[in-house]
Amino acid sequence: MYKKLAESIREYKKPSILSPVYVSLEVILECIIPLIISKLVDNISAGCTLDVIVKYGLILVILALASLACGALAGVECAKASAGFAKNLRNDMFARIQTFSFENIDKFSTASLVTRMTTDVSNVQNAYMMIIRIAVRGPLMLVFALAMAFIMGGKMAFMFVVLAPLLAFGLLMIIRNAMPLFRAVFKKYDALNSSIQENIKGMRVVKSYVREDYEKEKFKGTAQDVCNDFTKAEKIVALNGPMMQFCLYCVMIVVLYIGSYVVITSHGLDLNVGELSSLLTYGFMILMSLMMLSIIFVMFTLALESAKRIVEVLEEENTIKDPENPVAYTGDGSIEFDKVSFKYSKKAERMALSDVSFKINSGETVGIIGGTGSSKSTLVQLISRLYDVTEGKVLVGGHDVKEYTLDDLRSQVAMVLQKNVLFSGTIKENLRWGDKEATDEEIIHACKLACADEFIEKMPDKYDTYIEQGGANVSGGQKQRLCIARALIMKPKILILDDSTSAVDTKTDASIRKSFKEFIPETTKLIIAQRISSVQDADKIIVMDGGMVNAIGTHEELLKTNDIYREVYESQNKGGGMDE
Repeated sequence: MYKKLAESIREYKKPSILSPVYVSLEVILECIIPLIISKLVDNISAGCTLDVIVKYGLILVILALASLACGALAGVECAKASAGFAKNLRNDMFARIQTFSFENIDKFSTASLVTRMTTDVSNVQNAYMMIIRIAVRGPLMLVFALAMAFIMGGKMAFMFVVLAPLLAFGLLMIIRNAMPLFRAVFKKYDALNSSIQENIKGMRVVKSYVREDYEKEKFKGTAQDVCNDFTKAEKIVALNGPMMQFCLYCVMIVVLYIGSYVVITSHGLDLNVGELSSLLTYGFMILMSLMMLSIIFVMFTLALESAKRIVEVLEEENTIKDPENPVAYTGDGSIEFDKVSFKYSKKAERMALSDVSFKINSGETVGIIGGTGSSKSTLVQLISRLYDVTEGKVLVGGHDVKEYTLDDLRSQVAMVLQKNVLFSGTIKENLRWGDKEATDEEIIHACKLACADEFIEKMPDKYDTYIEQGGANVSGGQKQRLCIARALIMKPKILILDDSTSAVDTKTDASIRKSFKEFIPETTKLIIAQRISSVQDADKIIVMDGGMVNAIGTHEELLKTNDIYREVYESQNKGGGMDE
C-alpha cells in the first residue's frame, strides 16, 4: 500500500527530502539553545562581566534566528511536497477511473469515488505532511533532548525514560478503540455523498412534489449518523491530550522538586541552577516530542483507512482490456450476436440477457422494442464493450469485439445513451466531443440532421451559446438533439440511439429518421424506442422480452405474428400514443 502511494510523489521528491533535512537542522539548533542558556546562567552565577553576557546573548539570537529560518524553510518545502503529492494522487486516481468499465464503476459507486478523491485524499495529504515534518521532528527531538538530559542531569533523566512506555501503552489503547469507528464512518461518508448527489440530480422532482422537508430530514438523519460516529471516535482520541498533559506536569513537578533539593543540599556540586533549568527545558522537549508522536499516530489512524480506500481505486484492474494482438477496424457496420448471455456481476443469480442471436447487415436501420426491464439498453451496450458478454460473442465488422482495441471499436460505434449528458461549455465545444477537429460546416450539417440547428439559430450566441453544467439551460428535447448531433460528428459505422428521441415530438422524430435515411445510408442505425412510430419504418424490428429475443421482423410481419408488438401498437394508437 505504501509503495503504491509513494508512486504519486514523483517530481516532489526534492521538497520531500529537503523538508526533513531542514527539520533536522531546526531540532539540532533548538537542542543547543538550552545548553548555551545553562552556560550563561552558570557564568552569571559566577559573577561574569557584561561582555560575557552580550557574547552569549548574540550566540542565542543567532541560534534562534537560524532555527526559525530552518523551521520556515521546512514549512515551505513541506507545503510544496504535501500539496503536490495530493495533486498527483488525485490525478492518478482520476486517470485510473477513466479506464474503468461500467462494471468497475458499479462496484465502487459514484458517491464513493467522489469521497475517495476528496475527503480521503485530504486525510492522506495531512498524514504525509506530518510524515515529512512532524514525524521527523518528534523522534529527533526525543533522541537529542533525551541525550542532552542525561548529559545535564545524569540519573534524573531516567524519569523521562520510564514515562515513555506508559504513554505508548495509553496511546495504543486509544488507537485500538478508535480505529474501528473511523473505518465505519467512511462508509457513512459515501452514503452521505450519495444522498447529496441524488438530491441535486433530482431537484426538479423534489420541488415538483414539494418534498423539500422530507429530503432535509433524510439528509439531517444521515449527517447526524456521521456526526455520532465521529463524536464517538473523537471522544476516545481526545483522551490523548489530557493523558499527555497529566504525565508532563507530574514529571515536571518531580524533576523540579528533586532537582531543587539536590541543588540546595549539594551546594551546586552535583547539580547547579543552570543544569536544572536546562534539564527542565529538555524535559519539556521530551514530553512535547511524545505529544507530537501521539498526534501523528492519531492522524495515521484516520489516514490509514483513507489510504486503503485510495489504493483500492489505484489497484483496481479494468475488467475490459485490449487484446494482446488486436486487429485494425477495417470492416463495415455489420453486427452479429452469437448465443450471447450476460449478467452484470459474477454474483448475480440470473442472466440479464439469455441466448441472444441475430444478425444486422451494414447500413440497416433496426428498431428495438420491449417493456421496461427487457434489457434493451443492456443489449446495445455490449456492442461497444461497455460491458463484456458472459457467454457467446458479439461480432462487429466481421470480428469479435474483443479482438479490437477499445479506442478502435468505440471510435466506430457512436452511442446516444438513455441519460443524455452535456458538459459545461459552448455548444461547439460540446459537439466537438464527437471529433475535436470538426469544422464549423460539419457541426452545422450534423445539427441539421439532428434537427438541432433550428433552435440553435434562435439563441443569442447561436453555436457559441454557453451550456450550463449538465445542460441545465436547455430543454430535454434540445439536449437529446444536441447529443445526437454530437454522435453524428463522429461519422460512425454504427449509430445507437437508446431511447434518445423520447423528449421530442413525433414530427421532429420523423424528420430525424428521414435525415438518417437520406444522408447516412451506409451507417448501421439501432433505435431503441418506446413509440412504435419511431421504428415502424425500420428494415427490421427486434422485440425483447425478459432478456431474450421474442421476435424479429418488419412492422407488418410483427403486427401479424407477434402478440407483444401488436399489443403495444394497438395501445398506442387507441390511447393516443405513449407518454413522452
